[in-house]
Amino acid sequence: MSSAVIQLLVLAAIAVFLILRLKNVLGTREGFEKPPLPAPGTTGAPRRGFDVIEGGIDADITDHVPDGSPAAKALAAMKMAEPGFNVGEFLHGARGAYEMILMAYERGALDDVVPFISRDVYEALNAVVEAREREGLRVEANFVGVREIDLVAAEFDRESAEAEITVKFVGELTSVVRNAEGEVVEGSPTEIRRQKDVWTFARRMGRDDPNWQLVATGG
Repeated sequence: MSSAVIQLLVLAAIAVFLILRLKNVLGTREGFEKPPLPAPGTTGAPRRGFDVIEGGIDADITDHVPDGSPAAKALAAMKMAEPGFNVGEFLHGARGAYEMILMAYERGALDDVVPFISRDVYEALNAVVEAREREGLRVEANFVGVREIDLVAAEFDRESAEAEITVKFVGELTSVVRNAEGEVVEGSPTEIRRQKDVWTFARRMGRDDPNWQLVATGG
C-alpha cells in the first residue's frame, strides 16, 4: 500500500472521529429547537401581561368609556341587572339599527322599523316623510357604511331598570332628492355624503325582549 493511500485513510479516520465528537457535544437537531430552561426560581409557565381579578376592571366597559366615569358605572349596573348584557355586542347591534332606521327614513318606509323606534321618534320622522310626499319629492339613498361609532353616554335607573345609551354615529351615504318630474333638486346620486347623528337607545334590563328602541335623535 502506497504512502499516499495510507495518508488518505488516516485523514478519513480523523474526520470521522471529529464528526462523532461534534455530534456528542452539540446533539442532533430535529424540527424546532427546544425552548430554553427557565431561570432558577421561576416556573416553566409563560408570564401573562396581567391577571384578571374578579371584581376588577371590565374591559368590555373600559374599551368604550373611561373607567370610573358615570357612563362606566351605569354600564356596570346594567350588567348587574342583566348578566348577559355585553357593551360590544350592543354597539354591533346599534350599528345595524342605525343603517336600518336611517334608510327607512330616507326611503319613507318607517312602518318597517316601528318595533325599533319610540312613538315620539316615529311621529317626528314621519312628519318629515309626509311633508316630502305632499311636495311630490322622492329620495333615492344608498348606505355606504358607518365611518365612526362611539358610546358617548349611559344612564341606568335602578328602580325601574330602565337603561339609556347614547351613541354617536358618523355614517356615509349617497342621497338625491327628485321632484315629481324626476329632476334632481338636492344631493347627488354619486357623491358620498358624510352625516353625523347622536342617537339614544333605551330598554328595560332583565326583560325577555332583547330589542332596544331609539328614543331620541340629534346631530
